Amino acid sequence: MLILVLFGGMALLLYGIQLVGEGFQRAAGGRLRYLLTHLTRNRFTALLSGAAVTGIIQSSSATTVMLIGFVSAGLIPFSQTMGVILGADIGTTFTVQLIAFKITDYALLLVGLGFSGIFLGKRRVVKDLGTALLGFGLIFLGLKVMVEGMAPLKSSHLAQQILVTLAGTPLAGILTAAFFSGLVQSSAATIALAITLAGEGHLPLSGAVAIVLGANIGTCAAALMASMGARPDAKRVAAAHIAFKVLGVLLIFPFIDPFTGWIATTAGDVGRQIANAHTVFNVGISALFLPFQNIAARLIVTLVPEEEEGDNPFKTRYLDERSLDQPALAIGQATREALRMADVVQGMLRDAMTVFRTDSQELLENVEQRDDQVDFLEREIKLFLTRLGRETMSADLSRRAVALLTFNGNLENIGDIVDKNLMDLARKKLYQGRRFSGAGEAEIMEFHALVAKNLERAIAAFAATDRTLAQEVLDQRPVVRQRERELRESHLARLRAGLSESLETSEIHLDVLTNLKRISSHVTALVFPILEEV
Repeated sequence: MLILVLFGGMALLLYGIQLVGEGFQRAAGGRLRYLLTHLTRNRFTALLSGAAVTGIIQSSSATTVMLIGFVSAGLIPFSQTMGVILGADIGTTFTVQLIAFKITDYALLLVGLGFSGIFLGKRRVVKDLGTALLGFGLIFLGLKVMVEGMAPLKSSHLAQQILVTLAGTPLAGILTAAFFSGLVQSSAATIALAITLAGEGHLPLSGAVAIVLGANIGTCAAALMASMGARPDAKRVAAAHIAFKVLGVLLIFPFIDPFTGWIATTAGDVGRQIANAHTVFNVGISALFLPFQNIAARLIVTLVPEEEEGDNPFKTRYLDERSLDQPALAIGQATREALRMADVVQGMLRDAMTVFRTDSQELLENVEQRDDQVDFLEREIKLFLTRLGRETMSADLSRRAVALLTFNGNLENIGDIVDKNLMDLARKKLYQGRRFSGAGEAEIMEFHALVAKNLERAIAAFAATDRTLAQEVLDQRPVVRQRERELRESHLARLRAGLSESLETSEIHLDVLTNLKRISSHVTALVFPILEEV
């Protein structure tokens, strides 16, 4: 029965922590991504942002995994993550401090209030906060179940011997706690169990402090697993997380007895003492390592060097399936991949005119091959976005996902026009040995430059979600249409004048103008989602 009680109580505790994180994450929406990607340039704001995000989602492991995803997607450089990692270690102490308060008697009240918010709330934010409140209720309910179920331990000789061994051998306590935390993916759950055991008199403070230290090491397991198969920068995030924790434990281990004695003076209740040990340890390593974050970053870069790998055009660079249950992170990765796709499309459009000007068969075939890469990336991004965890998506993130699908679709259409239309016309011109007139070629190049510049402007507007820049793209639509009409008239004037080169290339010339105008229409469509945002 004791094992069943511990199993059930721990399940409630872990599920509660998960619900709290999901509820607050949905309620916060894209603000979490903003905190982690925009407030990291200064080491102190990075520390605060890491603490804030972890306090919201209730897991330093989750914050570190998010960081790994952002670094993999190229949203932030590795050097800016050090302060966030240390801040995440501080933020995770919030849950443990809350658990140390003896409010288990109000667990069912919190469950009831959370349930009411979920089922009676009309607004999404009320339902999300209700989920978080329900999670807190389940955390305390799990603690209550474990506290009441541990009464038989007092009469169990075997259990007492195991606990005495762990308490008397700090290294054994650290290793056991590290293994358990890695298994359940939560240092808070491990420390909550220690608080429960100590509160019932089954575990002395010295054993509990060892468990706190071990739990801090075990929480690195999630980051380690998330970094497997990722880019070197992402592996460095996991390495930094592990290094800070392990070095912190190694530094304090020789002084564990005086540290325990001092912790005993910080509060009269053993539960609060254990929570304080967790807080002091994490604040301490942050204060110790933050001034040396640049040195630490350089050292970790040396230990985890870059991998020399060729750029495979038929391989995504930023998409990570492990991020699908974190929509903000996944959409950031998909956006980065889409911008990579945009670079390919821009290159195709740029080189298309070089093909017309130089009649290069090799470049023509190269442009056509790049369209296969565009098609591949468009398909992979679309499949990735359709597999997002919708249950944790806010309305804002849903709109962003739809906008990204629209953006990708229009880029793919531009690539198809270049490949199937412009390159066919270039091949026809090449094989028939025809040449544009000097004036005709200059006009085509001018019109192409106008469209290409607007494409560059549209991609920049999408990348920065810049409504002003998007409006500039839209304002170019009548300009492009008017200029296309003027260039057609100019070409017809050369035909009426009987210019032989214009007569030979008339069909190709007019079709090039038509296809560039079609590309311009898709360029305009790229920015519609930005202008439609409320």
